[in-house]
Amino acid sequence: MEQENIEYEWIQLSSQLQELFGKTPDLKTVLFLIGVQELGKGPQHFTKEEKEDLMHIAVCKVLSIAGFYELKGMDQDGWPIWELKKKLPFLNMLEQETLLKSHVIDYFKQEVFREQDNH
Repeated sequence: MEQENIEYEWIQLSSQLQELFGKTPDLKTVLFLIGVQELGKGPQHFTKEEKEDLMHIAVCKVLSIAGFYELKGMDQDGWPIWELKKKLPFLNMLEQETLLKSHVIDYFKQEVFREQDNH
C-alpha cells in the first residue's frame, strides 16, 4: 500500500473505531485493543507490564500477516508466544508507524470486518 492510501484507510478505520468507543484511538490504543482481542480473555484490569505485553502480542499478530512472526503456542498463563521468522527491515519511526498501520488495516479487514460480514 502506498503512504497516501494507508493514511486514507487509517482515517477510515479510526472513524469506525471512534463510533464504537466514543473517541478516536491512536496507534498504541489500537494495538492494545488487538492485543486484548488476541489474548481472548476479555476486558479486564491489566498492569502496565501486561499492557506492554498486549501491545507486543498485537505487533506480532499484525506482522504475522506478512510472515515476520509465527505463533508458536501459549505459555502456562494462556498468553501467546510468537517467534520471529523473518528479519524486520531497518525503518525510521515514521516508516515503522506506516508499516504497523498498514498491517493493522489488513488485520481489521481479515480478522474483524470479514467476521462481521459473515454474520
